[in-house]
Amino acid sequence: QVQLVESGGGLVQAGGSLRLSCAVSGLTFSRYVMGWFRQAPGKEREFVAAIRQGGVSTSYADSVKGRFTTSRDNAKNTVYLQLNSLKPEDTAVYFCAADTPPAWSGLRRGPGSYDYWGQGTQVTVSS
Repeated sequence: QVQLVESGGGLVQAGGSLRLSCAVSGLTFSRYVMGWFRQAPGKEREFVAAIRQGGVSTSYADSVKGRFTTSRDNAKNTVYLQLNSLKPEDTAVYFCAADTPPAWSGLRRGPGSYDYWGQGTQVTVSS
């Protein structure tokens, strides 16, 4: 059974930082691209970041570029999202997801492309 379990969310003041983790089991972690998405109340789920299987290549949404960093530890089957300089508009439920894109494909940003999802962790940024 595939499981993706996010942790590390919480309440933080604007300008603060959080580190989210996503522990993965039930699949060969190193074979999957890992993505981060978020969903605010009343809004669609949106792409935040993605990281290739080897951990070198990453992609970020323009809204978080320079503030958020994703990384992974294939030995621990875990992907991370470091959130710095947080803003109230970053408030959302954050999800991790696993993808197996075609070899010719770049890092994908559409939620529908991802095969497995975690349950999400709430991030709330107060002003």
